[in-house]
Amino acid sequence: MSQIRAVLFRSSVNRLRFALQEGLQVIVRGRLSVYEPRGEYQIVLDMMEPKGIGALQLAFEQLKERLAAEGLFDQDRKKSIPAFPRMVGVVTSLTGAAIRDILAVLRRRWPTLHIVIAPVQVQGERAGRQIAEALTALNELGSVDVIIVGRGGGSLEDLWSFNEESVVRAIAASHVPVVSAVGHEIDVTLADFAADLRAPTPSAAAEAVVAVFAEVLERLKELTIRMEQVMVRHCFSERQRLDAGIRGLKDVRFRLQEAAQRTDDMVNRLRKMAQHLLMVGREQVHEAQRDLYGLNPILVINRGLATIPQLSKRLEGQMHVVIAQQRHRIRATLAQLNTLSPLAVLGRGYSILQTVPTGQVLRRAKDVAVGQELEAQLASGRLSCMVTRVCDDSPV
Repeated sequence: MSQIRAVLFRSSVNRLRFALQEGLQVIVRGRLSVYEPRGEYQIVLDMMEPKGIGALQLAFEQLKERLAAEGLFDQDRKKSIPAFPRMVGVVTSLTGAAIRDILAVLRRRWPTLHIVIAPVQVQGERAGRQIAEALTALNELGSVDVIIVGRGGGSLEDLWSFNEESVVRAIAASHVPVVSAVGHEIDVTLADFAADLRAPTPSAAAEAVVAVFAEVLERLKELTIRMEQVMVRHCFSERQRLDAGIRGLKDVRFRLQEAAQRTDDMVNRLRKMAQHLLMVGREQVHEAQRDLYGLNPILVINRGLATIPQLSKRLEGQMHVVIAQQRHRIRATLAQLNTLSPLAVLGRGYSILQTVPTGQVLRRAKDVAVGQELEAQLASGRLSCMVTRVCDDSPV
């Protein structure tokens, strides 16, 4: 088995797309030379590519595996796309079809949307650096809500800028959500794995970023109508509660009037009862005086004089009993009267309005006029009031 040494200089290694690994089979091209110190033939390599797989594809798989191990493609790192972005950043070429497709969709769906374009090369040696710098610049603006980065379709070599490590790391480090839109639906780049959302085409990316303004406006109109309907029903329900409360207040007013009338009746009955008791007492005294004056004989007078102290004591005792009974009845009546007294009602926060200077008690709002002076009787003290408005809320 024969072999020959191969030499790959550092400058050539730096140009390789993939990393050299032990056991990797490669196809090489170079020139034959002699290593004079050892007197051996060797091949100085000018080109190297993996056997059975392209160099770019191998570099793609190696970089993908390494970055995935770092967690740059983890799902929990993904940020949600805002529902209604105010400003959208676009990182792509100004000369490609992608920018035209993106702008057409964005303007059609949301005409008032603010769009910031960061023009870059999307192919070539400097494309990767420009894309990474554009992503960083849009993040530093602070006003961009979402970023679309991408280009139209092409070969693996054409799309390689979006596989470069600097671009992938810039997307992963972005504080602003990033939507990748590289190539067609079948094209896959490492930028797609690092982005927060992958769109199959640039047009699809624009559609995913913003909603249709007309549809949102129609939805808002529907919600407005529903809100108005809910408010109308709520106001109707509250109006019914208010009407029920007003009817309850009217019932209280009627009950107060009935209680006041019963109080007046009790006062009149008490006055008549006291007058009747006094009349009965006077008649009894007059009858006793007549009987005393009718007994003229001395003995009768003396016996009568002897019995007078006894009768006086009995009369005094009877009067005390009668007076005690009447006092008890009067106290009971006064206690009931105090319970039904308007003053007790005033003590609960109500007042009695009277006209000035007649002192007429007011029961209806229409009995007074604007500017008329009134006097309000409270539980403690009186107030002078001036009528500024009359609202006749008479019961229906």
